[in-house]
Amino acid sequence: MKVLKFGGTSVGSPDRMKNLLDIIKPKNKQIVVLSAVSGTTNSLLEISQAYLAEDKQKAADLISVLKAKYEIFIKELFSSDEAYENGKDLIDYHFNLLSSFSNELFTSIEEKVILAQGELISTTLYHIYLTEIGVKSVLLPALDFMKIDEDNEPIIPFISEHLKVLLDQYPTDILFITQGYICRNSFGEIDNLRRGGSDYTASLIGAAIAAEEVQIWTDIDGMHNNDPRIVKGTKPIAVLSFDEAAELAYFGAKILHPQSVFPAQKYKVPVRLLNTMEPDAPGTLITNESERGKIKSIAAKDGITAIKIQSSRMLLAYGFLRRVFEVFERYKTPIDMITTSEVAVSVTIDETQHLDEILQELKSFGSVDVDHNQTIVCVVGDFGVEKHGFAARVLEAIKHIPLRMISYGGSSYNISLLVKNEDKVEVLRSLHNRLFE
Repeated sequence: MKVLKFGGTSVGSPDRMKNLLDIIKPKNKQIVVLSAVSGTTNSLLEISQAYLAEDKQKAADLISVLKAKYEIFIKELFSSDEAYENGKDLIDYHFNLLSSFSNELFTSIEEKVILAQGELISTTLYHIYLTEIGVKSVLLPALDFMKIDEDNEPIIPFISEHLKVLLDQYPTDILFITQGYICRNSFGEIDNLRRGGSDYTASLIGAAIAAEEVQIWTDIDGMHNNDPRIVKGTKPIAVLSFDEAAELAYFGAKILHPQSVFPAQKYKVPVRLLNTMEPDAPGTLITNESERGKIKSIAAKDGITAIKIQSSRMLLAYGFLRRVFEVFERYKTPIDMITTSEVAVSVTIDETQHLDEILQELKSFGSVDVDHNQTIVCVVGDFGVEKHGFAARVLEAIKHIPLRMISYGGSSYNISLLVKNEDKVEVLRSLHNRLFE
């Protein structure tokens, strides 16, 4: 069985929703995971924020606007009276539910219920459409099997057990539709998955049923070897390891959330990134294996702040780094890069909510320097200790660019460079010309 996930743009219009069947081709067993129609989740978030602000009139206006969009959507999606009436009943039900929150005390619990409506609507509309055209499908409620624990971590044994029970009820069916993003928490309340939402759902399902493959369909033909918005002539990467894909996702490749494929990686289920606009393109295959002896891709992450702590007390002192890291831990601020010398340590962060408090505490260790508006450029490939020359090629390509930090050796598949944001474009293009041309 394969798991196919389609994002919001893939179901963003009636025509696109209809065209999914050209990709799905229900001949073998498949579970199709759908996101909400593009724009819906943002609208639902606005509605919930209006309720939280106790602006019931604004919430009512936003609900009316969104409902009008769906009323147009179902007129274009369905051609029979019966299907249209079923679609209209569905829309009325969900939007009446949204309106009903004006009569209740609104909390984060109700907010999550509101945010879940997008996926519940899109999957049911698609199920009604498939029924209308004579394609048999089964609607699997994600809220019946997708569960997270008190630490918001998915409970894969629970997911596997309850999903198997549902699938066993339909031994002869081959096409199953379910919702991405939504789940139940440890209290049984409606909640949602962090870490990439619907991609995470597909990865969890793939792991839970030991799927043959998880396919993530977007509007981009896989991960590219550089940012196509900045660099001309980029190409899709044929094969990546899970670790390489996570590095690229974390450092700027927006096609994938860096943690969304962890379940598939843990259970050795390959993930393929594909393009709904070019369904015949091979895309990118992510597996536990990697092509050796190659530089794969370059990615960049903006909005980085660099902090250097210099102290003579660091010299030959054990426990110094631990105390520095504890400052960031207290403020729940993750560190991206780190470099050290005998008397100084430099780190980078991308969350600056508690920067002032962090800096105040760090000053007790010594002098502190801060550089804002920095960019991490990450080069991913085979940088294992047995390889030589790759790191030199990277540095040679940007010898005309001032570097704030270099991180190399932390893993065998990346080298990270910290540069000023204003130098990012030149760095990406110079690296591309040297490494791929």
